[in-house]
Amino acid sequence: MQRITPHLWFDKEAREAAGLYVSLVPGSKITSVTTLTNTPSGDCHVVSFELAGQPFMAISAGPLFKFNPSVSFHIKCGATQEVDAIWERLSPGGKVLMPLDAYPFSERFGWLEDKYGLSWQVIYAGSAPAPQKFTPALLFVGRVCGKAEEAINFYASVFQNAPGGAQAGATKVEVLARYGKGQEPEKEGTVQYAHFSLLGQEFVAMDSAREHKFAFNEAISFMVPCDTQEEIDYFWAKLSADPKAEQCGWLKDKYGLSWQIVPAIMRELMSGSDQARIDRVTQTFLKMKKFDIAALQRAAAS
Repeated sequence: MQRITPHLWFDKEAREAAGLYVSLVPGSKITSVTTLTNTPSGDCHVVSFELAGQPFMAISAGPLFKFNPSVSFHIKCGATQEVDAIWERLSPGGKVLMPLDAYPFSERFGWLEDKYGLSWQVIYAGSAPAPQKFTPALLFVGRVCGKAEEAINFYASVFQNAPGGAQAGATKVEVLARYGKGQEPEKEGTVQYAHFSLLGQEFVAMDSAREHKFAFNEAISFMVPCDTQEEIDYFWAKLSADPKAEQCGWLKDKYGLSWQIVPAIMRELMSGSDQARIDRVTQTFLKMKKFDIAALQRAAAS
């Protein structure tokens, strides 16, 4: 299987934002721009890009969803000067959540929202090469506070037991720090910092009992590529917990996190210069909740 891909929902700025993000670090590039026509949001631009070799996708699909700090992205830097340079690129027009400074866990760290509202945690992680430069960080707050450990073990179980067995070796969970006594309002024993991997994609998870006026939403989702209909059916059955959120391959799990369960061949079906084929496939999947690979292939071939 391919890797899980973070998917970012913008109002109109997907191409502009992707251009900013690929300018942050070497080895980054925009790989494709596709236009989806006649969707409920009108014509939408879908931008695929890579950051230091990691896949991302962004869509301009209207102001339905807004980014918030429940999902942010760690950027691991090998020098403090790199932290400062990336911070300088991301901060104009944005909002500082934690000032750029020295902290017990890093001599150079800052957390901000860029001008589009997307949250980044820029951190000096030491001079050793980081196997993954950009890491999604999940903050469990509100009704799901205290459930970070339960959630990441649930995700690991789902991916480890997926059809084919190829996922198991790339799945791991490790809680690195827990809250202790005297750290109120945090509950003793809940997750201060954990990391886990799904299909080789590293994630970070944290609980926070402090008052936050945000929660997971569809602005950031995670695309799970599936080679077979059996895999799509499996992930859909295991992850979907809100029938009202099921649309066009999207679902919400029991913690409120959004996923997209997509055929791995979707990139092929939706790329290239044959706009008529792209339009047929688009109109076909717009009518779906869970994706049907055979129906999408028929639409592409018709």
